[in-house]
Amino acid sequence: MTIAAAPRMTGLDWICLLTLSALWGGSFFFGKVAVAVVPPLTLVLARVGLAALALLVVVRVAGLRLPVDYRLWLAFAGMGILNNLVPFGLIFYGQTTIGAGLAAVINGMTPFWAALLARAVGAEPLAFGKLAGIAIGFAGLAVMIGPAALGGLDTSLIAQLAVVGATISYGCASVFGRRFKALPPLVTATGQLSASSLLVLPLALLIDRPWTLAMPEPVVLGAIVALALFSTSLAYILFFRVLANAGATNVSLVTLLVPVSAMVLGVLVLGEAVTSRQLLGLALIALGMVFIDGRLMARMRPAAG
Repeated sequence: MTIAAAPRMTGLDWICLLTLSALWGGSFFFGKVAVAVVPPLTLVLARVGLAALALLVVVRVAGLRLPVDYRLWLAFAGMGILNNLVPFGLIFYGQTTIGAGLAAVINGMTPFWAALLARAVGAEPLAFGKLAGIAIGFAGLAVMIGPAALGGLDTSLIAQLAVVGATISYGCASVFGRRFKALPPLVTATGQLSASSLLVLPLALLIDRPWTLAMPEPVVLGAIVALALFSTSLAYILFFRVLANAGATNVSLVTLLVPVSAMVLGVLVLGEAVTSRQLLGLALIALGMVFIDGRLMARMRPAAG
């Protein structure tokens, strides 16, 4: 049996993919800077609200229209909860305690949860290679979190488990999002971000009471704007461009690059320390992703007659 090859990546596709990894890696950096001053739910509101406004302009310029069917908007709300509200909130909460690099490495577990949940609902089979990749990935997670768990449920462990919760939510979103295949991806992204903004608004007002907060300094405001416009709006546009030109398999390579980008920014700009345990965990998670991706294993397998 011959396995169809993924579309070949052009030089421009690689530039877009590397830029996307830097933008998504940067989201952990910008989030770490902003959450030191802005409470998590208010930061979620700023991120999705500004991003939604930007994408609404892009949708208008592109000549697209948002649907008016209330059932689609209910679906957008569900996607917004799973793909924006819950994971963004948990990651920002986690980053009140742990560094940008560690949060990004743990976030690399998302493809493993996606594979498990897709199998659980019968959407995709779970071949041996994927199963091995999941086992290796969870071993990497255990390497990073294991020692903290031995010390009891302290703030660091709770923060790391919050980011793990975010990856589970992202995994659920990857399964839930299959229902939007008939819509232009940019419309789906704009719809979910708009719905997320409406959902998080009352929560932020009730819990954080943002009007009582001091005005953030220019550096923090810049981090918030960059988080919304670059790491969310522009990142979505690049993601969908690579997805359209090079396919889902090639665009999934970004999950291998995002933790590296975030760790580099954390070390060079925020002065975060990287432990040997984190590097080993990152290596195991990356190896697990290679198994889940399957292309390398397919090339190593002898062709069937």
